[in-house]
Amino acid sequence: MQEYYTLSEVADLLSVSKETLKRWETSGKLPSIKLPNNYRVYEAKSLWQFEALSFLFDKKFRDNQQPLKDYKVVELFAGAGGLALGFEQAGLKAVLLNEIDRYACATLRHNRPDWRVIEGDVAQLSFQQLCPEKIDIVAGGFPCQAFSYSGKKLGFNDTRGTLFFEFARAVQELQPLICIGENVRGLVSHENGATLEGMISVLDELGYDVVPPQVLKAILYRVPQKRERLFLVGIKKGTNIHFNYPDPYSEIYTLRDALRAGRLYDCDVPASGGQLYPAHKKKVMDLVPPGGYWRDLPVDIQKKYMMKSFYLGGGKTGMARRISWDEPCLTLTTSPAQKQTERCHPDESRPFTTREYARIQTFPDDWEFQGSIGQVYRQIGNAVPVNLAQAVAEELVKSLNAYYATSRAPLMQA
Repeated sequence: MQEYYTLSEVADLLSVSKETLKRWETSGKLPSIKLPNNYRVYEAKSLWQFEALSFLFDKKFRDNQQPLKDYKVVELFAGAGGLALGFEQAGLKAVLLNEIDRYACATLRHNRPDWRVIEGDVAQLSFQQLCPEKIDIVAGGFPCQAFSYSGKKLGFNDTRGTLFFEFARAVQELQPLICIGENVRGLVSHENGATLEGMISVLDELGYDVVPPQVLKAILYRVPQKRERLFLVGIKKGTNIHFNYPDPYSEIYTLRDALRAGRLYDCDVPASGGQLYPAHKKKVMDLVPPGGYWRDLPVDIQKKYMMKSFYLGGGKTGMARRISWDEPCLTLTTSPAQKQTERCHPDESRPFTTREYARIQTFPDDWEFQGSIGQVYRQIGNAVPVNLAQAVAEELVKSLNAYYATSRAPLMQA
């Protein structure tokens, strides 16, 4: 367990703002320790009072089980393989992956020639023809397209034309024991929750009980990044399968863990290509300290650099942002150099390279991405962090093991 946690880490762990923590310090609710550089840190023992952080002090035994048989997975919208690789590391077997982006498909084929990768529009696929065998899991990070919602129920056909419909159609055709979708946390509040409610209604219509959807924070699952993903898990009715979301780990990993030899990797990050800042932007970023952002610039430079954004509300904490070695990275985007979502290296005034991007997403160093630098950034930025996917997949394995061990379903390999 860490002895100290940074202001940023505690804010993320408690899902409160940094300003709230500062108010708690003033009131005496949560005192901090100020370092010589004026940064705040919190002693681990000061966090004992928060029940939500009990996992930091209770190192639970992790019963990571081997699959009792080959559990077969069909994945849609597979991207560059973050979800599939995490599932593989937990022992699940990908029998089909679909992706429309040709560079992502090239990445999948290059790294796993034995995977069956179907490139093209998911709407053109017949899953029953492609997968006549029994499928245990249908998974996919379907993009969140809006669809009209009316009344208390949303029928399967009412979602036609959206990519969620294609995910649901795959579930309908393949009838897996479990289906699992992932998406951005914004789906929770989209249309005041009506979109997510509609998706649950569709899966219910198709014969699946939905485990209450949950937003998982990647930093709690050995990922050095403040990324959050919503998971939607459906269990085939009548199977009595039980699924639990993974327990958090008791350690929080930082950018140092991602890019230096240590707790996550046994060597420093390999050299690779990456974007660079224009000369005028580099001069601005040279003035930002590690962990800092636009507010650390002189006011005249703030106004010149931010232009109209300077006068708008909100913290705009992604602008002119340099990441600190001792904090998890902000959520990676598909481009590390855009003004609203900058992710600057702690020591050098440049964006993270593609291999640094991959490390932050917990891809192994031997996972090679295909395409131009821009296309590689896009693939990595859109991916599910591998370690987060593995944590979820380990729970899927437990659920299927318990089902096959207690039911009359055959354990022999198909």
